[in-house]
Amino acid sequence: MSFDRRQILTGAGALTLAGMFGARVAANPHAAGPFEVDLDTAQWRERLTPQEFRILREAGTERAFTSPLNEEKRRGVYRCAGCSNRVYTSATKFESGTGWPSFYEAVEGSVGYAEDKSLFMTRTEVHCGRCGGHLGHVFDDGPEPTGKRHCINGAALDFKHVPKPA
Repeated sequence: MSFDRRQILTGAGALTLAGMFGARVAANPHAAGPFEVDLDTAQWRERLTPQEFRILREAGTERAFTSPLNEEKRRGVYRCAGCSNRVYTSATKFESGTGWPSFYEAVEGSVGYAEDKSLFMTRTEVHCGRCGGHLGHVFDDGPEPTGKRHCINGAALDFKHVPKPA
């Protein structure tokens, strides 16, 4: 599929107008709703930091090795920074050496998957099952028992330390 200059400019203009008038936009370019948490653009911008908005709502990516959660070793729960949905636990976190927090499995039923054909390749995007926010991508080079590597943006997550019971 190809687009001419007029189609590209018309599409960009429509997206700009939608953002200016607080229209509801897709959770990110890859996820399809409806989602339980459904806010308009202005509400998301109010709720999230600029970096969280760029990642969760526009399918951006943080620079490798910049998230403090990459080094997080404590026992706990990782929640979507957009809606507090419980998406990963420390029990499935592992060191992948990629520069992003990595997990071999999400909390059951907490995430969705979509095809992402950006950057001249096809990948599997991972998004929050509650708000549709972009979390990262999943690859087939992870450890057992799943063989999956959920490569997740730390800025898309909030971590809650859960001490071991006495």
